[in-house]
Amino acid sequence: MDKGVVVLGAGGHAKVCVELLLSMGREVAYCIGNDASDVSTCAGIPIIIGDEQLVQLRDQGYEEVFIAIGSNALRMRLAAKATGLGYRLVNAISPRAEISRSAKLGNGIAVMAGAVINAEAVIEDLAIINTGATIDHDCRIGQAVHIAPQSALAGNVSVGAGSFLGIGSKVIPEVSIGGGVTVGAGGVVISDIPARSTAVGVPAKVIKTV
Repeated sequence: MDKGVVVLGAGGHAKVCVELLLSMGREVAYCIGNDASDVSTCAGIPIIIGDEQLVQLRDQGYEEVFIAIGSNALRMRLAAKATGLGYRLVNAISPRAEISRSAKLGNGIAVMAGAVINAEAVIEDLAIINTGATIDHDCRIGQAVHIAPQSALAGNVSVGAGSFLGIGSKVIPEVSIGGGVTVGAGGVVISDIPARSTAVGVPAKVIKTV
């Protein structure tokens, strides 16, 4: 018997993801928050407090989880914790997204309304393809990457694990963006960006590398 999806997160991003899951015809059982507040529901779903709830719900027979956390690093850590407890990661994909039949999608990903994922693109586990973002042919989006709303990646772009491309970012074809990179809002990436860097502007220039 399907007991419903447990959503880990109870903030604004979680609201969107809950609605995506419901639009897919999935039942959402609970949202797990990390602090008590006056808000008792997230998009109409009951909020329970504390990550320890994951253990209790698993003992009660819940098997599926979605990690609705915006922070890439935290999303990876919580997914590792959940899968270590035996949960399966599910996807939250809007019926208003356009996804090529040849694209390859991982687990635990979110694809928002208006997003486009074209031929033979690869979207790895825990990635977020946000509202209206476009991923063209043969792109590779690494684990727990967040492509923010209205960003556009041309063909054959690769984005390393844990990177964040800010709202309205643009990337020309064949560019490689390393892991742990942040591209500022509206940045236009026309050359490779090394790992653990921050790049801003038009064209995007690296201003910091850790």
